[in-house]
Amino acid sequence: MKTPTRSKMIAGAADLIRRRGVNATSVREVVRHTETPRGSIGHHFPRGKQQLVEDAVTYAGQEVSGPLEQLVNERGAVAGLHAFIDLWRNVLESSKYEAGCPVLAVAVEQYLSDDGTPNIKVQQRLLELAREIFDHWQHILGVSLRKEGITPARARRLAALVVSSVEGTVALCRAARSSQPLNDVQQELELALSSAITQAR
Repeated sequence: MKTPTRSKMIAGAADLIRRRGVNATSVREVVRHTETPRGSIGHHFPRGKQQLVEDAVTYAGQEVSGPLEQLVNERGAVAGLHAFIDLWRNVLESSKYEAGCPVLAVAVEQYLSDDGTPNIKVQQRLLELAREIFDHWQHILGVSLRKEGITPARARRLAALVVSSVEGTVALCRAARSSQPLNDVQQELELALSSAITQAR
């Protein structure tokens, strides 16, 4: 069971990673950002920064997968697409386009040890974790598309299209300081999914 302090530090680390990246997010910054005791790190995260980053990325993945799974189960694939995009739009707009996806951050950034050298072992673990989260998001969407009658192979491809398109578009929005790229991509993805569902029926 997570204590309030531990949960607060995990959420704070996820927020910093989505804004600054992995290497610019230090344990000290997380403590300052969350206003938690310095000693909490050793108590709650005995493996130090690596464990904190892993937990933060897992938390970020669950922030998406939980609501996404509930909505696609209740309302279908297109509603799930809306939820997925709305989540990232809220992240972007509420942070004034300073925040992106922590899962993507660990997937594209090389993890450095405290002395500035690449840590291959930790990097591999974080890449594995990011892959598992992306796969899970795609699995949720893929299952919902199969329920709409789409073949497993096409459902898998469409789910990959949605996740990769939205993740990339978040970067475009940050650069443009605008949600317009996300709005544009949403329209095209909605057309793609709706067309596939109509064809399947």
